[in-house]
Amino acid sequence: MKISVRGKNIEVTPALVDYAEKKISKLDKHFDKSTDAQVVLSVIRDEHIVEVTMYFNGLILRGEESTSDMYASIDMVLDKLERQVKKYKTRMNKSLRQRGLRVISEKHAATEAEARAEEEHRLVKTKRFPLKLMNVEEAILQMDLLGHNFFVFVNDESNSISVVYRRKDGHYGLIEPE
Repeated sequence: MKISVRGKNIEVTPALVDYAEKKISKLDKHFDKSTDAQVVLSVIRDEHIVEVTMYFNGLILRGEESTSDMYASIDMVLDKLERQVKKYKTRMNKSLRQRGLRVISEKHAATEAEARAEEEHRLVKTKRFPLKLMNVEEAILQMDLLGHNFFVFVNDESNSISVVYRRKDGHYGLIEPE
């Protein structure tokens, strides 16, 4: 696993780097060697914030924790990531048992977003990411792992771009083009 540690508003000491790498490398047993982990340590007022983003098998795991102690934040984010890995593996094993072993081919398509800013609205961020061919259940899992309210993907049933989203009632919705 490749782990990169950087700081925002904080000087990252070798002791912090060693501690973060040691803790995050505990997740190494779940991933192959090509997995990347990015650790961002930051301080805002008295809050010590740790953000970890991991990329593996076309999926993204993300965890963020903040406490008054940087070392405690690292420990808490590790616990969160371990729960996410366990949740992901459980769901994938259940899914594989239900549908049998089916090879899902990955299809990456680059997306471009262009928007015109209206006078009262301003575009503040543009994000580009590869789209992955997956079923609705996998898209919901990925959305939950990221902690987002929606997720854009290529639906393997219709082979079109779809969006899953979390509804206010706690259930999920699917948006498909006609």
